[in-house]
Amino acid sequence: MAAFDFDLFVIGGGSGGVRAARMAAQRGARVALAEQGGTEGLGGTCVNVGCIPKKLYSYAAHYAEGFEEARGYGWEGEPFKLNWQTLKANRKREISRLNAVYLNLLMGSGVRVMNAHARLTGPHEVQVDGESWSAKNILIATGGTPHVPDIVGAELVVTSNAMFDLEPFPRRLLVVGGGYIACEFASIFNGLGASVTQLYRGEQVLRGFDDDVRHFLAAELRKTGVDLRLVADVGLVTKTSDGLEVLVTGHRPEPYAVTVDTILYATGRVPNVQGMGLRELGVVLGRDGGIAIDENYRTSVPSIYALGDVTARVQLTPVALGEAMALADHLFGPAAGRPVRGMSYQFIPTAVFTHPNVGTVGFSEADARARFGAVTVYRSEFKALKHTLSGSSERTLMKLVVEDATDRVVGLHMVGADAGDIVQGFAVAMKAGATKAVFDSTIGIHPTAAEEFVTMREAVKAAA
Repeated sequence: MAAFDFDLFVIGGGSGGVRAARMAAQRGARVALAEQGGTEGLGGTCVNVGCIPKKLYSYAAHYAEGFEEARGYGWEGEPFKLNWQTLKANRKREISRLNAVYLNLLMGSGVRVMNAHARLTGPHEVQVDGESWSAKNILIATGGTPHVPDIVGAELVVTSNAMFDLEPFPRRLLVVGGGYIACEFASIFNGLGASVTQLYRGEQVLRGFDDDVRHFLAAELRKTGVDLRLVADVGLVTKTSDGLEVLVTGHRPEPYAVTVDTILYATGRVPNVQGMGLRELGVVLGRDGGIAIDENYRTSVPSIYALGDVTARVQLTPVALGEAMALADHLFGPAAGRPVRGMSYQFIPTAVFTHPNVGTVGFSEADARARFGAVTVYRSEFKALKHTLSGSSERTLMKLVVEDATDRVVGLHMVGADAGDIVQGFAVAMKAGATKAVFDSTIGIHPTAAEEFVTMREAVKAAA
């Protein structure tokens, strides 16, 4: 008789939890997964209120500018207008389809799915709907949730979770925050037709990204119509007959009021660690509120593991997926004929789906100088071929950061159309250690924006 009900009990049905459960079951492990959002919550933030619906809305927003730009190519007639209800309904149908795909993947692998909240009651024990289950290993993959600071009128604002089903469509939107989520929603709703004001208390958006990227994107966002106000914050929010009145501080010598229909707070996310019994079991949390783990994703309690956003490390869906596969190999061995997988956190590519997009991999210029010392920088800024006829003033930025000692390309950054798709391929080369000489010897595909990365010859900044 087995000592435990399950070999692995996964709490959380997001990308990381589902992948770990499925991989473990395919190795022959007995696996259960609990998701308090039910089957409609499968896929987690990414599928339900994050990456997927946000990218779909980004596509929707691009059509508005596409209609206008088509005039430069000879297309005539009145452009379409947005039917907000249709967009929401179509998005909801696609998300429901993906929820079902995740459920089928789990059940097809033999994972037992429990649609309820789970709580740890022991190092090897989980309670679900009043029933206790034992497991040799427990994985916490509960992700994160948006955080709203304690301001007067906080009950009147919304978070990114609510943006996809707003009713009615906000004609006047205030976005508070300067991270990638704030910038994406400001850009998306501006493209969909809202009048968007974005407030950020810092001196420039996208803190942590390359400085050239930050300044360039801010200028492009303003060109598209986003009213970006830096060194500005919210004092209080009140409801009036005309909408929501926001007292803005810091942007001008004296506070002033802005009236809008909807206020989105996108000022950060916090790990979902509440109400799970972690502290009672002695599971150590870091200063950022995430679950502390070792290199094998083990917490301070040896039988309990954690991965993904709940650890507050690199909060990206593909990272959670990579961690899940590495953990499955660590606990149950690799798939037949394959080596044990690990997870490298260097040269992780990422994209920001603003208009225009941002794509980046590797080190910013500042971080590269701090890490490697002498570096050489190559930078190119231009109007894409498409916009020579479109009438758009959008420009593209591309940048390479090269370590002088080895000639390795250690930073690659782009602001422009399809930046995420373009940077993905270069990320493979950088993971393989590609040098600037390799870039230079690579033939570009002409005419494309991507070829600029292999044709930049003149350095704009040598070693400091």
